[in-house]
Amino acid sequence: MKRLLTLEDIRDVYLKMVQRGHSFIFSKFTTSEKKRTKSSFNEAIISGSNWWSIPLVRERWNYLITGDKNVTYERYVTEKFSNEQNVKMLSLGAGVCSHELEFARLNPGWEITCVDFSEKLLKSAEENANTEGLTNLKFLVEDVYKYNYPDNYYNVVLFHSSLHHFKGLNEYIRKVHRSMALKGKLIINEYVGPNRLQYSKQQIKAINQNLQLIDNEYRKMYKTNLYKKRYYGSGILRMIVSDPSECIESEKILPVINNYFRTIEEKGYGGNLLMPVLKDISHHFINPDDHQKDLIKKIFRHEDEFLKNNRSDFVFGIYEAIK
Repeated sequence: MKRLLTLEDIRDVYLKMVQRGHSFIFSKFTTSEKKRTKSSFNEAIISGSNWWSIPLVRERWNYLITGDKNVTYERYVTEKFSNEQNVKMLSLGAGVCSHELEFARLNPGWEITCVDFSEKLLKSAEENANTEGLTNLKFLVEDVYKYNYPDNYYNVVLFHSSLHHFKGLNEYIRKVHRSMALKGKLIINEYVGPNRLQYSKQQIKAINQNLQLIDNEYRKMYKTNLYKKRYYGSGILRMIVSDPSECIESEKILPVINNYFRTIEEKGYGGNLLMPVLKDISHHFINPDDHQKDLIKKIFRHEDEFLKNNRSDFVFGIYEAIK
């Protein structure tokens, strides 16, 4: 059953106001879906609020994707393409381009094109590239739906945490597929779980069991005096108001990819429990002491048990275009 409005939504509005300011809340009072979506990404990243800010979480991702906690997926991909010349990469919904910048550092011979609708984020990325002297990147402020995709051109197309924001996936992926060269590779690092984060009752129960494994003192929420006692699940109404694109067709991502691509490798790295549990309390674990490390490892083990019988909500995959 879909949830329209929950206590999680009310709490989240308050948290966003405290963490990101009144101007962020007011940016949602517009009928333009594009403007509401854009405001979600133009604001500064809230360090300490989200699970990806925790070093141990990043090490977990590395291990589950590459087999080595110290090897990122960018380096892993680079090693796989080490014998290929004149690689042309397209990154769609590139945002601040942190991953594209890393690919540029590792592969100075690659031609990397970053496309995003946020001028602010791409300008920041371009400034970083210029500061580092990286000359193999292009930054295009464009709507990904309207971008003029050349036929049979790109060797690699990358979606990092962007594809779950796209709609009309079948037609869109078909367009991307046409732009790829023979044996072109699609790389995703994506949320592929339930649309609009409409978790099942079973998953919400497991999320709350996971949350209870953390000492209460480390459940104090970022920049507030509130404690995270329970997770209630996201309501569709708030998600649409906040960002109409969020997880709009996430459930379709893998089935649609399978229509146009052959799977080379596909690895789940969880997030089913950890993402909702650690949201707004991640700052406690940025520089963990031994006890905090033990807590993090405990909730990792609990998620691993859950994943034995449930599909991962986050997936890294490499796919080859079927031509």
